[in-house]
Amino acid sequence: MGYRTVVMYMEIGCFVVCVSGWILVCSTMPTEIWTWSEVDSIVLTTSNYFSNLWKDCISDSTGVSDCKGIPSMLALNWDIHMCRALIIICIILSFFGSILVLVGMKCTKIGGSEIANARVTFAGGMNYLIGGMCAMVAFSYYGNKIRAEFQDPNFRAQKFEIGVGVFVGWGGSTLLVVGGLIYSIFAGREGFHSSSKKYYPRRLPDAYTAVSAKKSVVSLARTETNKSRISRITSGSRASGISVITNTTRTTASKGYV
Repeated sequence: MGYRTVVMYMEIGCFVVCVSGWILVCSTMPTEIWTWSEVDSIVLTTSNYFSNLWKDCISDSTGVSDCKGIPSMLALNWDIHMCRALIIICIILSFFGSILVLVGMKCTKIGGSEIANARVTFAGGMNYLIGGMCAMVAFSYYGNKIRAEFQDPNFRAQKFEIGVGVFVGWGGSTLLVVGGLIYSIFAGREGFHSSSKKYYPRRLPDAYTAVSAKKSVVSLARTETNKSRISRITSGSRASGISVITNTTRTTASKGYV
């Protein structure tokens, strides 16, 4: 199994994880039980109070519940508005992250080159990561506020406990953070590390080109050996020519003397 195949299966798994986290975060919006409290008025009647970011509800032991929306948005505290905004930002970023990841994954083959697809996948992973962090901040702040009010001995109002909506939100935001982080690591390594390898050396003009010392020494040594060989060959040829001339003159002289 090659590296590309491993990355492809990893991207598919991270996509399933991130989409599951996005669905869990979206499901917390209509969930009514973010906080809940049980009040025993009499022996046979029990009232349950529960609420979320948008409305307050009450139910009795017979199962009948009644909800009422928050009447004024401007009368709310700033922390409720902050939690609403962060969760909506998480949902929007995760939606666009899903589109980018579908375009850039290796199994879809929608984008262009491998580097371009890796960069698109990196952008989708960053959307997942930022959205998961926004949702984590919202759910953690809301849960910590409930815990602080419950454990405060000076808090005289009705005390609530953490409901199922906050726990589901924690799970969904954790999945988004983990999937987005894995996407960002693998896609960023492939998309941006490969571009950093492209190095174009600076070309110097001909007047400033430098020749290495080793090559110059070797070339000089080669030229010297060639010159010595040529001189030896020429000197040997000259000596042989002179010896031939002397031998011919000696033979001609001896013949003439006889």
